[in-house]
Formats: sequence, C-alpha cells, structure tokens
Amino acid sequence: MKNPIRKVAASCLIAAALMPSSLLADTASDSWEFKAAIYGWFPDISGQTHVPVPGGGDFTIGIGDILDNLKFTFQGSFDARKGNWGLVTDVIYLDVGATRKDVVNGMVGGTQLPWEINGKVGLDMKSLVWSAAGYYRMVEEPDKSFDMLAGVRYADIEQGINWSLSGDIGETPLPGREGKVNISADYWDFIIGLRGQFTLGQSGKWFIPYYADIGTGESDMTWQALAGLGYSFNWGEVAAVYRYLDYDLPSGKPIADMNLSGPAVGAVFRW
Repeated sequence: MKNPIRKVAASCLIAAALMPSSLLADTASDSWEFKAAIYGWFPDISGQTHVPVPGGGDFTIGIGDILDNLKFTFQGSFDARKGNWGLVTDVIYLDVGATRKDVVNGMVGGTQLPWEINGKVGLDMKSLVWSAAGYYRMVEEPDKSFDMLAGVRYADIEQGINWSLSGDIGETPLPGREGKVNISADYWDFIIGLRGQFTLGQSGKWFIPYYADIGTGESDMTWQALAGLGYSFNWGEVAAVYRYLDYDLPSGKPIADMNLSGPAVGAVFRW
C-alpha cells in the first residue's frame, strides 16, 4: 500500500516544482489569520465487520437511517496561518445506530435460518476521526490558492451488534436466540495531501474548494477527497461539498474496512 502514497507524494512535488515562480506565494501576510468551520456531513456508512462469532459480514447504514437514529454528532475544523505556513485540524464525531427487523430466511453468524424465523438485528456505531496537519501555502493569487500538507489522522471506531430471533422452530432449541457483541479499534496514520480553491466569475464570490489526502500507518491505507461549490462573504464563506473517506484496515481485525461518503454543508468564519 506504500506505492500509491509514494506516487501521490511524487506527483505533488513534481507539480510544485513545475509551477512558474510567479505563482509561488511570496506576499502572504506576516500576521496570524484564523478560520473556524462548523459543518454537517451526511454520509452513508458502509464496511465489513468480523464479529467474534462465526460469519460476520458487510454492513451499510444509509443517510436516512443515520438521521432517524442519530444520537449525537460534532463536526468542525480550525485553521491558523502566519505567512505561508499554517496548521489545520478537523474533528468528526458520529454516534448513530440502525436496526433491521423481520429478517427472514437470512444469515446470522454464518448459519442459514429457516424461512419461518423472524428476527431483529441492530448496529450501533461511534466513530471519531481526528486529523491534524501542517501546511505550506504554495500559491496565493486572487483567483486561486494551493497548499501542500502533511500530518496525522486518528480513527477510533466502536461498534455494538445485537440480535434477537423468534419464530416457530419446533422442539429444537435455537442457539444464539439473543446475543450482543461490542468491538472497537483505533488507528494512527501519517497522511500527505493537497488542498486549494478556484474563484469563479469576475465578482470573486463563487469558488470551487477541493481537498485530497492519502496515508498509511496502523491501517493498510486511508484516503480522503472532497470537492464542491462555495460563496464568500465579508465574514467568511458557506460551502456545499461531496466528501469521501475510506479506511482499508488490516486483515484479522474485528473491523476489516469502512468508508463514509455523502454531501456536507457548512460555514467558515475568519478573523
């Protein structure tokens, strides 16, 4: 998984080296500039879980289920820059759950259920994803900006899976009629990436933000990308983007992989 990271890093360095010297930021202010963002990301969550019972399997929690079963969320970021150098941090916390009822003729723990067996399977998930990086402003123009960044990302994932079965099973007892397991995992990864924006039109109010990173460490690979459309005000900006975050986790762990994808809207305040 290290080859993709090396290719991305090499591409970023080559792109920076080929930029005309007139585009490199050399007029940045020496005073501190700050930005704070509060946003709402509404992703579908999917992945694969190896629970400590025979079987395991894929799971998907759609945005409708997330909104119906959302217990708590916090999503925000903070950016501080002086001159061409800066620091940025981003926090995503989601506490959600979903339940599927009337599971008929399905699979539980790798065992095929008789057609007359009904059941209920619930999945609760708590996810914390925190990123922190330093960056260098390489391009600072009225109609564009471009940063290169390097830092770390931490993910803490907790899942609770519960199931209950009922139905006409005759005289044979059904093992595992009710059950519950809790699994958790946390990972630190080094990330490198780029971000920036392009201004649209003569007014300079509309802009296209973009961001991408890739990394590895305790996970096999993690990567993230987003792009969208924003509008600038005197106090800051508002933007709507589509965001994708993917984790390819080591084999043999309780959680094999996970990804979050969906739209996000938010406001950025600057001072």
